[in-house]
Amino acid sequence: MKIAVAALGYVGLSLSTLLAQRDEVVGYDIDPGRVAQLNQRTSPLSDPQIIDFLAHRDLDLRFTTDPADAYAEAEFVIVATPTDYDADTNGFNTETVRGVIADVVRINPAATIVIKSTVPVGFSDQMVQEFGLSSDRLVFSPEFLREGKALYDNLQPSRIIIGGEGPGARAFGELLRQASLDRDVAVLHTTRTEAEAIKLFSNTYLAMRVAYFNELDTFASTHGLDVRAVVDGVGLDPRIGSHYNNPSFGYGGYCLPKDSKQLLASYADIPQHLVRATVESNATRMDFIAAEVIARAPRRVGIHRLVMKAGSDNYRESSVLGVIDRLRRHGIELLIHEPLLEQDHFDQIPVTSNLDELLACDLILANRVDPALEPVAEKVYTRDLFGTV
Repeated sequence: MKIAVAALGYVGLSLSTLLAQRDEVVGYDIDPGRVAQLNQRTSPLSDPQIIDFLAHRDLDLRFTTDPADAYAEAEFVIVATPTDYDADTNGFNTETVRGVIADVVRINPAATIVIKSTVPVGFSDQMVQEFGLSSDRLVFSPEFLREGKALYDNLQPSRIIIGGEGPGARAFGELLRQASLDRDVAVLHTTRTEAEAIKLFSNTYLAMRVAYFNELDTFASTHGLDVRAVVDGVGLDPRIGSHYNNPSFGYGGYCLPKDSKQLLASYADIPQHLVRATVESNATRMDFIAAEVIARAPRRVGIHRLVMKAGSDNYRESSVLGVIDRLRRHGIELLIHEPLLEQDHFDQIPVTSNLDELLACDLILANRVDPALEPVAEKVYTRDLFGTV
């Protein structure tokens, strides 16, 4: 069986390597440099298992910049293009998804299209109508992946959600189940719209949980309480648990900020308070962190990493950036230490890869603690209690 994958970010590349263990997979991307690198079996992404699979596994896998080459004769075309939140339109920009669907309809109308990109609730059914598709030819299957562990999370998924009807939807669900190392993984078949809602509500819940423990941290630290003791005590309730409870500068990354904003926009005229509070709480948290730093009156603040966590190569929508913006507006001198950046300035802020230069700053801001900062621990400002995500 031939499977095509459109766009080779974390979602697309992890699915390509996962499915190429058993079937022929052709990955398509508009970036010729990325395609050339992948055809040399070198990963452009910081994901240990993707790197290992490309280098050492026997995969029926190749990459192309030609959509016709990818889509022709494919039984499934998986759409994994980015859908960033557009503040001007108050929703996801889904034009890349629409573009892939249009190409598939032109090149290979018999293919089953599987949307993995995150989309607004109701989008998939809208595409069925817009392109005159047979309802069983379009499936929405949300992904639940972590940055840096995308292939791991495909090999050991928390659950497999398949939104769609007909043999194509069932066959795709079985493909994912068979590729999983856990053959007993829960597979839930729903409508496309229900699957879209599952994705947005799942990520908004995670954002809400991050926001909750951040606001707990704000309260406890403001009142001079032992934050760790309060967090541990709350987590001893088995209904709450001790997972996903580590305070931070705010939630960020590829998914949580944009998905929670999209869910809020989807409510439109439906009464709600909690989703809006979850979205707004992130800005409030960044305000608090910036105020805490400003109150210490540092001459120069070093920023240890823009990425959200160790093992990630992404700083898009990082909460660290929100704190930086607030500190800069206050006129505080900043220095960024981010080894992933090759330029000497980031948004007009000096960048260094020299750790000693960072350690010389009056105060060091770290969303997540790092052993490299231990020599100057007294100068480090962090809310990290557990050294986890």
